[in-house]
Amino acid sequence: MRFLLALPGLAALVYGVTLLVPLADIPVGIWLVAGPLVHDLLLAPLIAVAGYAISRWASPPVLVGGAATGVLCLLAVPLLWRTYGTPPSPGLHDGDTWLGLGLTLAAVWLAAALFTLVKPWVEARKNRG
Repeated sequence: MRFLLALPGLAALVYGVTLLVPLADIPVGIWLVAGPLVHDLLLAPLIAVAGYAISRWASPPVLVGGAATGVLCLLAVPLLWRTYGTPPSPGLHDGDTWLGLGLTLAAVWLAAALFTLVKPWVEARKNRG
C-alpha cells in the first residue's frame, strides 16, 4: 500500500527533473547535490550560531526585522542573480530589483524602529490609566 501511495510522488519527481534538465545552466547533478550540502554544512550552522548570538542581546523587533530581512533577500535572489531569473510577470522585470529590495528593507526596519520607540510610550500610558 505504501508503494502505491509513493508512485504519484515519484512520478511528479521524474516529471520535475525532466522539466529541470533543459533549463539548467550547470549540470543538474551538481546542483542537486551541492545545494543541500552547502546549505546543511555551511549556511544553516552559520545562521543558527548568528541567530543565537544575536538573540542574546537583541530586542524582539530587531529579531523580527532580521528574520524579515533574511526572507526578503532570499526571495529577491532569483531576480538579483540573473535579469530574468523567474518567469515573466507584468511589471516585475521592468522595475529596479535593487531599489525595490532596498525600499522594502527600509520599510521593515522603519517599522521595527517605530515599534521599539512607541511600545514603551503605550505601556506607560496603559499603566497610568
